[in-house]
Amino acid sequence: MKRQTYTPEIKERAVRMLIEAAGDYPSTWAAIQAIAPKIGCTPETLRSWHKKHIDQTMNRPEIVGDSTLQENTTMKTRNYTPEMKERAVRMLVEAKD
Repeated sequence: MKRQTYTPEIKERAVRMLIEAAGDYPSTWAAIQAIAPKIGCTPETLRSWHKKHIDQTMNRPEIVGDSTLQENTTMKTRNYTPEMKERAVRMLVEAKD
């Protein structure tokens, strides 16, 4: 069985679609299950791309800024749901604006 590979552009587009559509579903997992077949990947694959996106976004210095704030908002080692992480990212982006 050959393993499917996806370009970074497809991964970014899939995560962007997920983030944009998340409000239309009762949970992030429901959105993942609806969007993954449209991309041609499994829900778990899309979930892992989304998690990686959230983790990378939470640690971007241009959003977090202050190192003390970054230490306090790093969520990699905590048990936060993807929805909680996504909400935190939105709050940080809004606070930056």
